[in-house]
Amino acid sequence: MSQSPTPLPDRRPRRLRSHPKLRDLVRENRLTTDDLVYPLFIYHGSNLRREISSMPGQYQLSLDRLPEAVEEVVRLGIPSVLLFGIPAEKDDVGTSACDDDGIVQEATRLIKKIAPELLIITDVCFCEYTSHGHCGPMTDHGGGRLDVDNDATLPLLAQQAVSHARAGADVVAPSGMMDGMIRAIRHGLDSAGFTGVPIMSYAAKFASGYYGPFRDAAESAPSFGDRRTYQMDPANGDEAMREVAIDVDEGADLVMVKPALAYMDIVRRVKDEFGLPTAVYNVSGEYAMVKAAARNGWIDERRVVLETLTGFKRAGADIIITYHALDVARWLAER
Repeated sequence: MSQSPTPLPDRRPRRLRSHPKLRDLVRENRLTTDDLVYPLFIYHGSNLRREISSMPGQYQLSLDRLPEAVEEVVRLGIPSVLLFGIPAEKDDVGTSACDDDGIVQEATRLIKKIAPELLIITDVCFCEYTSHGHCGPMTDHGGGRLDVDNDATLPLLAQQAVSHARAGADVVAPSGMMDGMIRAIRHGLDSAGFTGVPIMSYAAKFASGYYGPFRDAAESAPSFGDRRTYQMDPANGDEAMREVAIDVDEGADLVMVKPALAYMDIVRRVKDEFGLPTAVYNVSGEYAMVKAAARNGWIDERRVVLETLTGFKRAGADIIITYHALDVARWLAER
């Protein structure tokens, strides 16, 4: 009795990898400059372009040095910037954040003059503006236990968002993870006549160890405690979905998952469940780790960055906020 021949392996996947142009033709996800948003840190003062030590290649910029950075963003074809401000004066409630002559508002007006084609997204929060580094005014919950006063923060967030819209912001992006923030901001914008300004919500923002270098950049580290009472536990995925659902119900036009690298499962779930334009924030710690390893010669920076950002696309991200944006735009142009 003859034996059946051993079946041959299915070679179709391997055959499709046999030629570089064939690999290009069957590639499922493509990273382009149109996916990128570049964060900028605007600092008070003049003639300032100070490198952030924990984020090599990133800078705090005064308004008079901002045009140089904006011109490079435009030249490289990056479509959008995300603005953070570091004011000259801070107080317990972050008053300067809502000032029509505040630093982000001034930066927005300046960019609109020199690069009207750029999409300007503004971070709406208070941690850079409060003397204590938390995301709103504080209240005592008894026994000396201080925490952000959620409900007192909501009208301030709306006021800040309206001020940004008056300055010319195209999108406002609340990042404080306050309950009810999207509804409050949407009502504030609509009441002020800015019905066309969309809200990109930091809908699933985790209390992450990856944020460390950002706190150097924005000078926003809490002076006491931490943000775990209002940012999410990194262990919780179902809770993230509930948080996103609430923000969508309140009127968010775009949603964000932050950080990106350790949360791609959340990105995929959010995209599949809600179908809204979905952003990821490739945060400062993720950036700093790559830079440190590359400087030590341990990894190929270009290859690792492009692989990581393509992974975000594969997970479902439509928008990638990343400090690598300038380099990525150059690398993509060389392909």
